[in-house]
Amino acid sequence: MTLQTLYLIGFMVLVGAIIGGLTNSLAIKMLFRPYREIKLGSWRVPFTPGLIPKRHEELAGQLGKMVVDYLITAEGLGKKLKNPVFTDGMTKWLRIEVEKILKSEKSAANLIEESIGLKQPKQIALAKTEELVQKSMSTFLTNNREKTLEQVLPETLLRKVDETLEPATTYILERGQAFIGSAEGKEKLSVMIDRFLIQKGTFGNMISMFLGNDRLVDKVQPELLRFLQDSGTKKLVFQLLEQEWVKVKQKQLKEVEEYLNEEELVSAIVRGLESNVAIFQWIDQPMKQWSGTYQETIMNTYIPKGVEVILDLLSSHLEELLKRFHLDEIVSEQVKGFSVERLEELVLSISKREFKMITYLGALLGGIIGFIQSLIVGIIG
Repeated sequence: MTLQTLYLIGFMVLVGAIIGGLTNSLAIKMLFRPYREIKLGSWRVPFTPGLIPKRHEELAGQLGKMVVDYLITAEGLGKKLKNPVFTDGMTKWLRIEVEKILKSEKSAANLIEESIGLKQPKQIALAKTEELVQKSMSTFLTNNREKTLEQVLPETLLRKVDETLEPATTYILERGQAFIGSAEGKEKLSVMIDRFLIQKGTFGNMISMFLGNDRLVDKVQPELLRFLQDSGTKKLVFQLLEQEWVKVKQKQLKEVEEYLNEEELVSAIVRGLESNVAIFQWIDQPMKQWSGTYQETIMNTYIPKGVEVILDLLSSHLEELLKRFHLDEIVSEQVKGFSVERLEELVLSISKREFKMITYLGALLGGIIGFIQSLIVGIIG
């Protein structure tokens, strides 16, 4: 083999390698470039724009479909949500965040204002409570005006009043005895007797003259005390209270309604709720001041159970949620929003090494083809 033949082989190998490498490099660049269509007059230059700029919208749509159909699926997300590692991580994170809140110097009202921008939450809660009580009371009165109190009032309340009649009878008689037996009671009784005798005119004066007022009081007071202590009196008072209670129960609600001031009643109920429902006191106190009692229960019971319930709920509705999110449209819109330069940068950052290897492979193949061609030329020559 002559030196000239070696030069020819080397030259053709070099030319083939350069052509192969440049061709592959150009093909890779033509995926993205030119970025825009080039026209000479009304004639569009072939292969402009590049493949990806030309198919930008189609690529965006296909990427969105691929993400929904193959990458982010309900089945895949469901498995992830039920994974013990994920569940434990979520529980641990939530415990840390909740602990910060429970040990905060800020009140619940402050935290609500800061997190969702709701001003004066306690006042809003009270206003909503008043509105609810007002609405409930109006509905109740409208639906039950023709009913008796016995039909309307709770059975437990009716039974409680029935049980209270006897103690009430005893209380009334004992208070009456205490009053009549006191110095004040005796004085009042004396005044009443005196007034009674005056009203009787001459007959009263005669009684007063013969007996004397003080003597009459001394006689009446013990008799009244004996009357109040008598078992028959107790039975009589009990029967009277019972009869009156029966009459009250038979009254229709509309008869009682006229004695009610609905606005004052609603206001009283709301004030009672504010004073007795703990949340209305807690909302203005620092969280750490009252949350300590409940911290262990919240951390060890409510949070794990809450995470379990939420993840189960999400898992069972993932398919519907993904449909409502329109994830394919979101991905498609995001990709459409990318500039072609950005897409090129993104793809090259991931596959730069592979693209270089393709270029080198083209040069290698070009070199091999050049070598074969040089052999053919040598044989023919």
